[in-house]
Amino acid sequence: MSQLPFDDPPPAPVEPRPPGGGHAPRPGRAAPPPPGVPPAPSAPSASPSGSRHRILSVSELSARLRGLLESEFVDVWVEGEISNGRVWNSGHFYFTLKDAGAQVKGVVFRSALRLLKFRPEDGLHVVARGRLSVYEPKGEYQLVCEHMEPQGYGPLQLAFEQLKRKLAAEGLFDEGRKRPLPVLPRRIGIVTSIDGAALRDIVRVLRRRYPNAHLVISPTRVQGEGAAGDIARALRLAHRIEGVDVIIVGRGGGSLEDLWAFNEEAVARAIAASPVPVIAAVGHETDFTIADFAADLRAPTPSAAAEMVVRKKDEFQAHIDRLAHRLDGAVRGRLGRLEVRLNGLLARPGYAGLPGRLAWRARHLSDLSASLSVAARDGLEDRRRRVETLRRGLSQFDPRHRLGRLRVTLIAERGKLDGAMARRLHRMQSRFQATAAALGGLSPLAVLGRGYAVCWDGERRTVLRDAGTVRAGDAIRVTLERGEIRARVTEP
Repeated sequence: MSQLPFDDPPPAPVEPRPPGGGHAPRPGRAAPPPPGVPPAPSAPSASPSGSRHRILSVSELSARLRGLLESEFVDVWVEGEISNGRVWNSGHFYFTLKDAGAQVKGVVFRSALRLLKFRPEDGLHVVARGRLSVYEPKGEYQLVCEHMEPQGYGPLQLAFEQLKRKLAAEGLFDEGRKRPLPVLPRRIGIVTSIDGAALRDIVRVLRRRYPNAHLVISPTRVQGEGAAGDIARALRLAHRIEGVDVIIVGRGGGSLEDLWAFNEEAVARAIAASPVPVIAAVGHETDFTIADFAADLRAPTPSAAAEMVVRKKDEFQAHIDRLAHRLDGAVRGRLGRLEVRLNGLLARPGYAGLPGRLAWRARHLSDLSASLSVAARDGLEDRRRRVETLRRGLSQFDPRHRLGRLRVTLIAERGKLDGAMARRLHRMQSRFQATAAALGGLSPLAVLGRGYAVCWDGERRTVLRDAGTVRAGDAIRVTLERGEIRARVTEP
């Protein structure tokens, strides 16, 4: 038997080529040999009879075989058992399809593998549809599979069983992780279609049986492509809302295809990851989904799920009623026994005349109580009078009164001081003005104002008082009332 292709890295996907295309030699010329292959003889050989034969290289032979197979076996259906199946890092699935007498290699490319509803695995009997091609590096023909269906199971049923076994092996269905429903849920989350009849049934039951419940609806699509992801997101959104104690997830009845979103792994893991209990109510009583096994409780219908939530409340109320009935009976029995005991004590000789003595004691107690009330009232009145007398005596020494008188005296003295300061300031201003007037009359500037002038030497150091002190040509300065004149002496 030849070596299996699964022992080496997976071959690159083989694309179909027209028969003989790319490898057919030109007429009259042989194709060059591939690397590592010894060159073919340059001339055709002759047979013993003298006829000439065409010699093909291995690559040419493989190319011609590939062209023949791909043109003849374009769309074939092959039945057999999968063995040596493996998904490589490229995402392609390589396998061997065999029966009792033969086997053929096969490959499912990543794009086709994503479209399969089930996961191909060893030992599975399938019918594969595809085309034949040749893997030239090893000289093996293989089936390029484009579609695959299991024999004995529908693809959806097989996918259901495979996912059920996988999640069960992980422990997602264990009874030990199932949580009990809350007794009195404050908020009830509902994950279903906003337009479906399941939502109306749940709301109708809860409003009738549990009218004070707070309902939180997380709408989602429940069938079709991508519905599983929407359901998982709606579940995560519902349990993140504060105060939600239990979640109902489900939909009405339908075919297996309609209910398939609840058989997806994403929904099962979202239910298992919920921190609050989840009730699965998918379809009718005969419908089972992966969500039913992953949930904490399965309800046959959406209405039954609402009944299960209310049932805990009814059981709690019934338990309270039983406890109240037991408590009432116990109290009545205790009172009856105490009454019998009291009557027995009253019937004894030592208790004769007890009612009369009790009445006298009660009367005496009433008198003492009245006397105590009078004494307490008189004592309080006397203390009130003493407090009032002390308050009046203290008011005479109240520092606030003395501060008021001092404030009035301070205001009067401040007024007197302000008046005296104003009068003195007026006198000082008058004296200042008179002195300023006298000084103004003696000021040389006043003399200049009457038309006189002051004559200086050229450097303005000496006032000239005698004309004999200057000579012709000397520079002089003349100061007027406003400004100064520079001049030169022409004649002393």
